[in-house]
Amino acid sequence: MDPFQPAPEQLPAEIAIFPLSGALLLPGGRLPLNIFEPRYLAMTLDSLAQGRLFGMIQGDPSKPRTERGSVTYGVGCLGRVSSFSETEDGRLLVTLTGVLRFRVAEEIEMRRGYRRVRADYCAYLPDLDPPVDPVPHAEILEALRPYFAAKGIEANWSAIEEMSGPTLVTTLAMVCPFAIPEKQALLEAPTLTERAATLVTLLRMDAHDGGDLPPDARPS
Repeated sequence: MDPFQPAPEQLPAEIAIFPLSGALLLPGGRLPLNIFEPRYLAMTLDSLAQGRLFGMIQGDPSKPRTERGSVTYGVGCLGRVSSFSETEDGRLLVTLTGVLRFRVAEEIEMRRGYRRVRADYCAYLPDLDPPVDPVPHAEILEALRPYFAAKGIEANWSAIEEMSGPTLVTTLAMVCPFAIPEKQALLEAPTLTERAATLVTLLRMDAHDGGDLPPDARPS
């Protein structure tokens, strides 16, 4: 068990959010961030002083922007700042480790220029437990090879083949250049097994020049 992982009763009811379309954070995943905008520097510094937690969430490209910025999807992922460093030109280089998903219950007042929400974790508390769902490791690798070939991506196959099933699913879902709605569908998959199935579907579709997500895999 991660000694820095918050217990359910320690989860903050109100969190800062970093809306960043195309950047997917999943529970257990690690997302590097280059923080340079003043409002997000303020958000990161505030989070370092108050539990080191903030939420990553994607903007919904199908919705018009508002005065606050992008209309976000309804589900994001709470992350913990697990490492950071300062640069001489005033940036923060952060690694954010995924804790668990949340649903946006309500967007609340901004603070120091960054957005905040009231988070509902109830449906996603199992994210705090070690993954136990079965993962079709061989099926993922079978779909991955033509996908990487189609995208011109070179890979260290020995390292990929040695990954555990949960790590493989999380890593590929986060790093593969899927479209924003596809990344959201991966985030919102109820279980690891269902996320793996969605991942295989996306790899196969994108290896053959796209297609639409199945209706039951589309983000809410």
